Amino acid sequence: MPATPTGRTTDDARTAATAGPVPCRVVVCRDCCCGSPKVSGVDHAAQTARLRAQVPVRVSACLDACEHANVIVVQPSAEGRAAGARPVWLGLVNDPDATEDIVAWVRAGGPGVAPRPDILDLYAITPPRRRPVS
Repeated sequence: MPATPTGRTTDDARTAATAGPVPCRVVVCRDCCCGSPKVSGVDHAAQTARLRAQVPVRVSACLDACEHANVIVVQPSAEGRAAGARPVWLGLVNDPDATEDIVAWVRAGGPGVAPRPDILDLYAITPPRRRPVS
């Protein structure tokens, strides 16, 4: 299928055009630390399944924030991006209640659309590429 100028195939572009606004999405790190037995006491598969049942989820290889495993990145919707929102990185998401807080926020609109619940401030981390070089 030929690619459009945005790099999507024409089928992808057609689907996006008919699917409505781009929703808030979640990226779940599942590699060397996140989603592994190194983080004990967490049902990683259940966490991913719970998120996937409620919101669009992409599973990623290592996001290079291993000290904060399990890392989840909430990407703003098209509406959130238009409002100036950037992706929100959350680390140490090792509790089912935190997963539920993320689901509720994303369903409400996520970054740029709905205020981030105060409880999620406890999980907010700085992405690796934005950390100052020492």
